[in-house]
Amino acid sequence: MTPTPKLTRSLAAALLLATPVLARAADKPRPAPPVKPAAEYPLNDPHPTEKVTIAADPCTEKADCSFFRLPYIEHGFQPVRIIITNDRDEAVILDDVRMQFIPAEGDKEAAADDEDLNRRLFNHKYAEGTKIPLIPVTIHKEPIDKKILSDDQDFGFQSTTVPPHSTRAGYVFYDTRGIDDPVLKHAELYIKRIHYVDEHTVKHELFAFTLPFDKWLAAQPKPDKKPEANKK
Repeated sequence: MTPTPKLTRSLAAALLLATPVLARAADKPRPAPPVKPAAEYPLNDPHPTEKVTIAADPCTEKADCSFFRLPYIEHGFQPVRIIITNDRDEAVILDDVRMQFIPAEGDKEAAADDEDLNRRLFNHKYAEGTKIPLIPVTIHKEPIDKKILSDDQDFGFQSTTVPPHSTRAGYVFYDTRGIDDPVLKHAELYIKRIHYVDEHTVKHELFAFTLPFDKWLAAQPKPDKKPEANKK
């Protein structure tokens, strides 16, 4: 999920499960796949001069995302693991990063935040933090379900800094409910506004990274063809 500030947890939200399938979701996830250097993933964009490589590893099958506590794919979200390898001598800073999904047809889409996930999975009425006229009581936003917050804690980016000569990764989610299948065909990920600070404390922005998902699709194993029946 996006490196945005964490929202307040609420145990009460656990009672608001909308469907039996959500209620059966495991409280304790399996470990996510080990993180490799970004260059080892099929879909990567290396910047040799800037010494930073970013990879994207989408999870398109429910079985491959079984470590999540909730079935995000079944509710129209596409999980994508973003892997950032920093070979610089300076830390890479993600404070202002933008990770945008660009479908084959359509506008750029920002990664979903915890509130977006909560609205879709739990189907609550969502009240903005505004005051109703003539009633001096602020209506707060719906509490975020603890399983969403726990998945963010376990599988999202835990820091907005990638230390020198290291790799960091985190899952982000994109709302693909209105996109025709296969949602990744001819789509791409566009990542910009990554910075580093040099020895003179001057802030520099890296060139944007572009990751076309067709490259990932081409690297996937092809389904085995059934043998033809013996001809008589």
